Amino acid sequence: MNRQQLAQEIIEAGRFLYDRGWSPATSSNYSTRLSASEALLTVSGKHKGQLGLDDVLATDLDGNSLEPGKKPSAETLLHTQLYRWKPEIGAVLHTHSVNATVLSRLTLADSLVFADYELQKAFSGITTHESQVLVPIFDNDQDIARLAAKVQSWLDQHPDCVGYLIRGHGLYTWGPRMSDALRQVEAFEFLFECELKTLSITQR
Repeated sequence: MNRQQLAQEIIEAGRFLYDRGWSPATSSNYSTRLSASEALLTVSGKHKGQLGLDDVLATDLDGNSLEPGKKPSAETLLHTQLYRWKPEIGAVLHTHSVNATVLSRLTLADSLVFADYELQKAFSGITTHESQVLVPIFDNDQDIARLAAKVQSWLDQHPDCVGYLIRGHGLYTWGPRMSDALRQVEAFEFLFECELKTLSITQR
């Protein structure tokens, strides 16, 4: 797939996620793998429901812009570390939904565990509801390099990870293709909503 096709995938993902309310205003950032050593990411500060072809830029896998005059998201390292981590990752999505934000703030533990949900099978590598999906929660940090180091340490110990939360911030998930990453966002959002509804009932 060429650069324009990959950029179009990012644009369409932005419209879909914005329409669902999972990426309001200029929040969130999305990327695809451009080559073995480059990624294509959304430009900082752009409305994700109104992206155009000029609203993406190429970076190296250290997060440096390869296009003068274009500034990548502050969280670029959280994307590029995933491309370095696994060569099969082809797309990364970071969203800011209400459910992800609220649930990460309510959860005092450093992770969520989803178990016995049929929709767990929407995640790559999960073939049965009789399983557990562990989702780490990292405290938000404006020092992205420090946050990325914490994320990488966890990923190295959990190679089957399918996504993570940043507390009070949002979700990161990924897949071989953009369609896989979008499927996982949808699955996560369903599970987040189920967990929040369960909490609201059990705490009455």
